[in-house]
Amino acid sequence: MLDILIGRSQLGSNGQDKVGLGTIRRPVIGLALGGGAARGFAHIGILRTLIAHGIVPNVVVGTSIGGVVGGAYAAGQLDTLEEWARSLQPRNILGYLDIRLNGSGLIGGDRLAAQLEAAIGPTLIEELPLKFATVATEVRTGHEIWLTHGRMVDAMRASYALPGIFSPVLVGDRWLVDGALVNPVPVSAARALGAEIVIAANLSSDVFTHSTTIYAHGPSAEVSVSLAPEAEIEPPPKRGFGRLFSPERTVKREFFGSNGRPGISTVMVDAFNIMQDRITRARLAGDPPDLLISPRVGQIGWFDFHRASDLIAHGARAAERAIDSIQEAIHILAPAAAQRPAASVEKVEKKV
Repeated sequence: MLDILIGRSQLGSNGQDKVGLGTIRRPVIGLALGGGAARGFAHIGILRTLIAHGIVPNVVVGTSIGGVVGGAYAAGQLDTLEEWARSLQPRNILGYLDIRLNGSGLIGGDRLAAQLEAAIGPTLIEELPLKFATVATEVRTGHEIWLTHGRMVDAMRASYALPGIFSPVLVGDRWLVDGALVNPVPVSAARALGAEIVIAANLSSDVFTHSTTIYAHGPSAEVSVSLAPEAEIEPPPKRGFGRLFSPERTVKREFFGSNGRPGISTVMVDAFNIMQDRITRARLAGDPPDLLISPRVGQIGWFDFHRASDLIAHGARAAERAIDSIQEAIHILAPAAAQRPAASVEKVEKKV
């Protein structure tokens, strides 16, 4: 019943509206969801708001966390993902991080994959009721890979495999990592899959100062001397032989940092964030979307998964700000869709 009210069951992948006496041509709407780790929960609020206003995408393409949220929507599991996201707390997030001290990533990713498997199962991309793709990057060649068929869980894992943090994922005969390395907001993929109107969601638009150049910098001798004592390494605990060599303590210190010194995760994520911001600016300048939704989530960290409620709310507010522009674009491309006879609407309501 809800699908009929919001229009999902009335629209085919080609954007045709079958309500009424004839077939009304509506534009094919594509949604390009960008990467941003925990910030990607904002995509849930964006999707909820668009659907509530009758704007139902026929094409969904995502990079990294955008592929996870977009895939959950395409598979009909957005409710499950949102419920899980809202339940996350700082104390249980580490439970999903199977940390490894060897291999090609600090985190194996098997526990997160198990969570996706439980929600989505063996669903294949080609079985979905709409066009869907995730974007990944091949490790050796740097090729941009669009995953358009095969197991959804594998495609989603490959798309969010942040280099150095998550281990690469083998899909077919290619080792794949995070698609944000090459296409952080995959507008081009949405257009290639047939979208006539592309709505993009960029999660790094309000991360300021990334393009600033500091023309002259260097500490004076006085500053260097004054900073020397703070640069000392954290001393080990004096008691407890076991605690001295505790893997948990060592990994936590190296992963998150200590005494103001950034840890491995902070350095890698900040570096990746800066790179993604620069690439996003270039890609969106060369191939801009028709409408851009920009949640103001720059103040929320990439690992703040416990702030799902705030992020979803930010996404919903950003989508609300863009609704008028989106509806105007749809009206211009297909004015008949906005002037549907009242009799046709009444007929649908009676069927419900």
